[in-house]
Amino acid sequence: MDLSSLSGIVTSPWNIIRSTIDIAIVAYLFYRILGLIKGTRAEQLLKGLITLLVFSILASFFNLEMINWLMDKLWIVFAVTLPIVFQPELRRFLEQLGRGKIFRRNQNPLQLEHEHMIREISDAVAAMSRSKTGALIILTRETGINEYLESGTAMDAVLSASLLVNLFVPDTPLHDGAVVISNHRIDRAACFLPLSDNLKLDRELGTRHRAGIGITEVSDALAIIVSEETGTISVAQDGQIKRSLTPEYLMELLDRELSYPDSWSQSWRRRWSNESDVPPEGKENRA
Repeated sequence: MDLSSLSGIVTSPWNIIRSTIDIAIVAYLFYRILGLIKGTRAEQLLKGLITLLVFSILASFFNLEMINWLMDKLWIVFAVTLPIVFQPELRRFLEQLGRGKIFRRNQNPLQLEHEHMIREISDAVAAMSRSKTGALIILTRETGINEYLESGTAMDAVLSASLLVNLFVPDTPLHDGAVVISNHRIDRAACFLPLSDNLKLDRELGTRHRAGIGITEVSDALAIIVSEETGTISVAQDGQIKRSLTPEYLMELLDRELSYPDSWSQSWRRRWSNESDVPPEGKENRA
């Protein structure tokens, strides 16, 4: 067996590195192209082309002359029509290549869910603050609070700002109580939560605020409260409440506490170091 053709590869590690880089680049380009056409009409067309390619290979293998002649003509036609058929996908690929997006790493789906949740909650709270609509939103984390959810109405709904706002519209069936968000979905509505029995709380805090603080005393959940009297935004965490928050600060706080994958480590770092962020133009009431 003649192994002389392999002598260059064996004696030159650079050839191995160069071939590896070459294969990696081609594989990555194919991966990005397949990602661009996924879920589009071009995906089905590509499947059809692969089927024709397999059929053409089989025809050549079995020496089917008439079919081979027909397939040769078809490939000439495809060479002209494919750029037209795949024109939207090709344009999008070239646009992403020009902007440098083709070389960027895709975002984690869980990170996208976190960003969507934070954005929708912040938009809903900002809208309710402007209209002075009272609201109590609970975001669960590691500690379960199932024993406090039985009083509520099961929802299991996709989270959206418009749905959150509508749930707290006065005189609607579900406006009383708390809305509980778990795993990026609206889990329950109209839940009645335990009130805080902390005697050091400000006496001007009403039932909604005391319920928000109370649930954070028995779990690691976050509670977002909107006052129906003043429209003030507050957040309760670990038995403490931060009041007079701006919508922008609320978004930053939620991003810091909930964003994937840093929220867990940051949360425990704050617990052990007793860090306390004071919101701009706000005050904090400790439990």
